[in-house]
Amino acid sequence: MTAVELARIITAVVFIGIGVTHFVPLVVRGMAAMVPHVFRGRPFSARGWVWVTGVAEIAGGVGLLVPPTRAAAGIALAVFLVCVFPANAHAARHRERFGVFAVPFWPRLAMQVALIALVLWVGLG
Repeated sequence: MTAVELARIITAVVFIGIGVTHFVPLVVRGMAAMVPHVFRGRPFSARGWVWVTGVAEIAGGVGLLVPPTRAAAGIALAVFLVCVFPANAHAARHRERFGVFAVPFWPRLAMQVALIALVLWVGLG
């Protein structure tokens, strides 16, 4: 097994696992609070956005494991990571409200860039 194959499996499992947590009621409440007000009701409620992002993470993780969808999944996950960053930035600005969900802005941005590079590497590699 090559390094990219091992990284792909680990990345897929992590995305699937994190996606599943988007359906755990306690986690949903915390994540829903992170959704910036401008996105609420457009077109989903805050909880709806959490569920949609959970489905996206699960689908992306599974897609990484299926050769015909691997490249599309890697690209889609990269786009997804860009799209969810506003919620992470919102949480970073309000750390007192979000606790462990609120990674400080600059480390979160660096982590997001690294994750984008990772999903592109394992999806296109």
